[in-house]
Amino acid sequence: MTAPTVTILLSTFNGETFLKSQLDSICAQIFTGWMIAWRDDGSADRSAAVVEAFAETMDAQRFVKSPSSGSHLGASQSFLQLLAEHCDAAHIAFADQDDRWLPLKLQRAIDRLRDAGDKPALYCSRQLLTDDDFSHPVLSKKYERRPGFPASLTQNIASGNTIVMNRAAARLVASIPAPVASPHDWWSYIVVSACGGLVIYDSEPMVLYRQHEKNLIGSQLPTISRAIAALERGPGIYMTMMRRHTEQLHTYREKLSAQAADDLDLIRKGLMGGFSERLAALRCPDFRRATALETLLFRIWFLTR
Repeated sequence: MTAPTVTILLSTFNGETFLKSQLDSICAQIFTGWMIAWRDDGSADRSAAVVEAFAETMDAQRFVKSPSSGSHLGASQSFLQLLAEHCDAAHIAFADQDDRWLPLKLQRAIDRLRDAGDKPALYCSRQLLTDDDFSHPVLSKKYERRPGFPASLTQNIASGNTIVMNRAAARLVASIPAPVASPHDWWSYIVVSACGGLVIYDSEPMVLYRQHEKNLIGSQLPTISRAIAALERGPGIYMTMMRRHTEQLHTYREKLSAQAADDLDLIRKGLMGGFSERLAALRCPDFRRATALETLLFRIWFLTR
């Protein structure tokens, strides 16, 4: 094979049942210039053995195992560890162990990212939500609003299994450590958007996203159902994560675009101040979620927590 232009980051954890299907779908990509950098996150099953056996059937340079493989970091930190090891690759893609990529996924992402030139750019797309057997596909929610900052602080629209980044974006994300418990995909979206990068949202689905009892289910719920679920969870975790994200961005404020830095200052004042400061922060353009109902709930939480 020629030198790969996409390095696919794969973190495995007790996924032996699902892995072959994902690996087969990567091999079926129209775009063939890829390699897989992988680490096992302390599986108790044969996940690592499945990947190693699959790798033996491929060209030797197709698979690279992380030297940190075997220790348990948690999914997000495992992906970020892989990113730190490979952030100089021409392009980076995250791959969940239990999905199936559609054949055009990498080609479509590369084509879209090409227009960004040297500017940091992150591609993401919609998904087809399926059951364990990849049947009964349902198209995931379409986000109509333009992705960017500070909207990225309120909601993640970049599902990890769809993300592909160029080198500039990967280096940027790797240079700003994620705060505690931050999902790797959400943090990638926040960093790229806050630092003046380009976020490309593709309304065409490129991944069959397997929904089963071992992953987080809920992205297929209608708006009202999502709002009800959010009310049941309460604002605690949500607002805690927003504070962590804003504080971490503040620590690396010099990397932010001028507009994002100004917006961040206003939002931090709101989070640390009283009602008038919070109200001022909510006037920040694009500091909102995708729908009116979700935005209303977010604003109530922001004003009262």
